[in-house]
Amino acid sequence: MDGKLREPLRDLAECSLPAALEAMGERWSFLILRAAFNGLFHFEEFQSELGIARNILANRLARLVEHGILKREALPDDRRKIEYRLTEKGAALLPTMVALRQWGERWETGVAATPVLVDERDRRPIRQVEVYSWDGRVLRKGDMVWSLPEDIARDIHAAE
Repeated sequence: MDGKLREPLRDLAECSLPAALEAMGERWSFLILRAAFNGLFHFEEFQSELGIARNILANRLARLVEHGILKREALPDDRRKIEYRLTEKGAALLPTMVALRQWGERWETGVAATPVLVDERDRRPIRQVEVYSWDGRVLRKGDMVWSLPEDIARDIHAAE
């Protein structure tokens, strides 16, 4: 063993990855989230566009609402009509969704997805999602290590 600190893999209660996966559930939750990012708000729209069974859709929407990823709102003009809207917590999943899409294009399908995600201002394709250091450098797997909170540099001069 090289003596380096590593993430405690057995202590699932302390790891945010299993918690995030629990909140999202599985494939249908990601597809519902993708649809919400694409402007769908109503149960019937999700069901029609995704081709998902109504009972599964109802379950996944309830789970996303329960975890605060979507909010469920009755329309003021017709209280029977319900909208599902992204919360701030749900919108924060956008980089994750983009990164998964890019990963799928590269490693699973091997082709760029259509339509292409572009910057609204100049209509150019977005960059690959990357991991950045505090000073803006792109980091790769070998550039990162685990550290205890008390060993983290707190200011620029401490890191030099």
